[in-house]
Amino acid sequence: MISSILRTDASPTTLLIRLMVGAVFLSEGIQKFLFPAVRGAGRFAKIGLPNPEFLGSFVGAFEIISGILILLGLFTRLAAVPTLVIMLVAIATTKSAVLQDQGFWEMMHGSRTDWSMLLGSIFLIIRGGGAWSLDRTFSARA
Repeated sequence: MISSILRTDASPTTLLIRLMVGAVFLSEGIQKFLFPAVRGAGRFAKIGLPNPEFLGSFVGAFEIISGILILLGLFTRLAAVPTLVIMLVAIATTKSAVLQDQGFWEMMHGSRTDWSMLLGSIFLIIRGGGAWSLDRTFSARA
């Protein structure tokens, strides 16, 4: 089972997607703790999510842990699953109102990073960490 999680492609260019996705999630997770009123609990309360104090810390912790694992290329497929879920929830909770109130093009403009992170997460779930990842190092030893 662990070998299927660590299995990855041999492409060195996968590193570019990994760095983008990992850095964004690590940064966003840290900001949920540094600026909770704007990025964490306060934002979650503003959009009407339940228990925003818990949820802000919970999501922030998952973003930090997943971001670090993705940057290292360690358990990349597994680490990308929470990022996929986070992006689906973010799009559903924040961009559906923009779509309804301001239209399709405003929603697309405001969600470009969301779509990039969503598709980057899907890519990593499918392809794994790539040639320069700890997944590849450990799977080669196994």
